[in-house]
Amino acid sequence: MLWLWIILIVIGLVLLVKGADFFVDGAAGIAGKCRISPLVIGLTVVAFGTSMPELAVSVTSAATDASDLSIGNVVGSNIANILLILGVSALICKLPVRRSSLVLDTPVLLLASVLLIGLGVWGKALEWWDGLIFLAVFSVYMFFLLRGARKGGQQEPEQEKTPKTRLGIWYSARKAQTWFLILITLLGLGMVVGGGTLLVEGAKYIAREAGMSERVIGLTVVAVGTSLPELVTSVVAAAKRQTDIAVGNIIGSNIFNILFIAGISSLVAPLEFRMTDNLIDALVALAAALLLYFLAMFDGHRLGRAAGVVFLLGYAAYYVYLFLPA
Repeated sequence: MLWLWIILIVIGLVLLVKGADFFVDGAAGIAGKCRISPLVIGLTVVAFGTSMPELAVSVTSAATDASDLSIGNVVGSNIANILLILGVSALICKLPVRRSSLVLDTPVLLLASVLLIGLGVWGKALEWWDGLIFLAVFSVYMFFLLRGARKGGQQEPEQEKTPKTRLGIWYSARKAQTWFLILITLLGLGMVVGGGTLLVEGAKYIAREAGMSERVIGLTVVAVGTSLPELVTSVVAAAKRQTDIAVGNIIGSNIFNILFIAGISSLVAPLEFRMTDNLIDALVALAAALLLYFLAMFDGHRLGRAAGVVFLLGYAAYYVYLFLPA
């Protein structure tokens, strides 16, 4: 049985990598066609698409009375998104953080993180009314984000290398057509979500066989696994110099995770908020968001290699804490 899961993990990895390539190409092309800022595309379409695994895992966990896994998935994914994914992406190329992100998006992420902690501590659980509060804040945020969708400007398109194969030439020619951009975006999204699901299920099986607790599985295996779409999409976007998509994808995904996914999950069933483990993990997620905001103030509002190293060291320290003996 183990060999079968290993094969599925490899298939999932292939789907993730190639799917992210299609997804970024399609999303960037649509942004150009619609004259919408790539940052807004990253904060909405890409962020929502790459957050689908978290949504599926968290809602399913809430419905099956596994709230540790549900909250751990949301909080753990947010920690991994900033410290691991932005850390790796920043090592590839400098990531500019737009003024609009510093004025609206990152403050909303900080507000969402504080709300998660405050409501969780207050009621020792996230109830349905807490979910309504999350969804209300999310709706207001989306209103302001979409209202300014056409005001963000566009990046100058990168000059693509001339493809050398017939398939490459055919692909480049088709990318000028809107229907093809929509097709590869949807295809890429399906491949990313499907590949991420295969990886998560395989990793969960192996982790349970190794005797890991539900909370640690949620914060590590499931959180990193469901963040793989964000990881691959952001890294590919950074490699293609679509840096607005890389940054917007992470900030947008973290906002989606708390306000939308935790909101929907708490409407399905109350999510118990443990005052020891869950509180510490949520505080680490808040600290990661604050670190992102702080580091974005330097180097011309860009996240460079130094910021990437700081993020990755922080993630390594968190993992050491998780596996320390109780």
